[in-house]
Amino acid sequence: MQRREVLKAGVGLGVFGALVGSGFLQPRTAHAARQMENAFQAKKLDEALQALGAANATESGDVVLTAPDIAENGAVVPMEIESKLPNTEAIALFIEKNPNPLSAVFHFTSDALPRVKTRVKMGQSSDVVAVVKAGGKYYMTKKEVKVTLGGCGG
Repeated sequence: MQRREVLKAGVGLGVFGALVGSGFLQPRTAHAARQMENAFQAKKLDEALQALGAANATESGDVVLTAPDIAENGAVVPMEIESKLPNTEAIALFIEKNPNPLSAVFHFTSDALPRVKTRVKMGQSSDVVAVVKAGGKYYMTKKEVKVTLGGCGG
């Protein structure tokens, strides 16, 4: 049995090495997650925007945020964000009055359609802010969503 385990481990390491060598696996993902850690841990919207580098985001009609005016249950609030801006690199979603405002960040390749649908928790009525990074600049839009039944501990 020991010989088989050694052979399996050796083959696994060989495949892993081949994937890294060919560029399929790259260490950038883990590094990017560490860079965004401060943004996800921020307790206020302006701190989260600053940590993400989007403190001076410009209001834009090309960032489309679709969210309900009134959310019956704050535990599951549907959101849809679409960017009509060329060269969209990322979309971030912030819930201003949540304990941690940054809810999600989505990164896109140049071939991807910059549109996401997700569901978030909202503890109380709050402004929802969608931020798009396109061409190295940040653009945003926001919408107030009223919550009738809290989702973050409510």
